[in-house]
Amino acid sequence: MDARLNLYGNPLGSALLKHFAAAGKAVSGSTLPATTRDLVLLRASQINGCGFCTDMHAKDAAHAGETSVRLALVAAWREATVFTDAERAALELTEEGTRIADAAGGVPDDVWAHAAEHYDEEQLTALVATIAVINAFNRLNVIARQPAGDYRPGQFG
Repeated sequence: MDARLNLYGNPLGSALLKHFAAAGKAVSGSTLPATTRDLVLLRASQINGCGFCTDMHAKDAAHAGETSVRLALVAAWREATVFTDAERAALELTEEGTRIADAAGGVPDDVWAHAAEHYDEEQLTALVATIAVINAFNRLNVIARQPAGDYRPGQFG
């Protein structure tokens, strides 16, 4: 499969991706645990059917030390026993924030309250921003039909 657009090879696409990446990089300096961020990036990408981002975030998480068992169970986190309560709250917020159009009124208060039990204001800001940015990346890549499978960990710095 070939991409519809070369987002990485045209000036506007490059500029846009640079700004998206900068937003994601700002979050990486927060106190939100990197493992939680990795799980969120992977889960949103799975939901959105973004093969490119699913490939990237699974490989980056594995490279950072995430186990293959946890990576394999992200899509079934509700039934899995390998995630902490805090990670489960982040994954629930990720699903609700990614499927926002499916719920009249947006993210339910109980989902937000559950996340707020585990994360402080800075971490919640980082979590919400991570969900928003990965959803934007997913949409760009799905619409442009960016192929998956060739990503190398750390490829984009």
